[in-house]
Amino acid sequence: MIYAANLKCNHTRASFELYLKALNEALKTQNENVFVFPPSVAFSQKESFFTQGTQNFYPCINGAFTGEIGKEHLDEFGIKCVLIGHSERRIFENEVLIKAKFDFAKEQGWQIFLCIGEDLKTKQDNQTKDFLKKQLENLDLTYENLVIAYEPIYSIGTGLSAKNEDIEEVLAFLRTLTKAPLLYGGSVNENNIKEITKIKNCGGVLIGSAALKVENFIKMIKG
Repeated sequence: MIYAANLKCNHTRASFELYLKALNEALKTQNENVFVFPPSVAFSQKESFFTQGTQNFYPCINGAFTGEIGKEHLDEFGIKCVLIGHSERRIFENEVLIKAKFDFAKEQGWQIFLCIGEDLKTKQDNQTKDFLKKQLENLDLTYENLVIAYEPIYSIGTGLSAKNEDIEEVLAFLRTLTKAPLLYGGSVNENNIKEITKIKNCGGVLIGSAALKVENFIKMIKG
């Protein structure tokens, strides 16, 4: 079971060092199923027993791309795991850029956490599957280092998780398109994580605000 924490625009370098230390102490040894995506200014070069990933990057080694993060910057911290397509990034990114990021990450052999999800109107119009399929078009769903996180937009940061039966239906649909591990994200917390991880085809969770405090993330990992 994969446990991934997206810290979003939270934590400083100092506070993430404490987060890393506490999580290391809880894990004790290397755990390939635990991932944390801190903000780029909080990246740590210290040894961690989990995989540190980036919430964002630009598909370049370096260059004249003001304000962006390139491979050269990620290499300095040993980061080879990237989050792509989160709905909070899709506001600024079109499908062309998302594909460019995906293809670049694939070329580097990085682990990709690809986020997809529909808004409430799309769900109410019964267009979820068509919408998600379009988000996956032109991307290599056979890539061996791919993880797909289903995150319905109406559940992110709202405290309202999707219904378990809806999650199960969507994950079953996605399983027909890819063999990649499938995660659920969207208001995952200590109260619902056990039920969510029991859902068929659910290979883990992508946790947002409920993982901002390391002690809460540890509790969810430990079950």
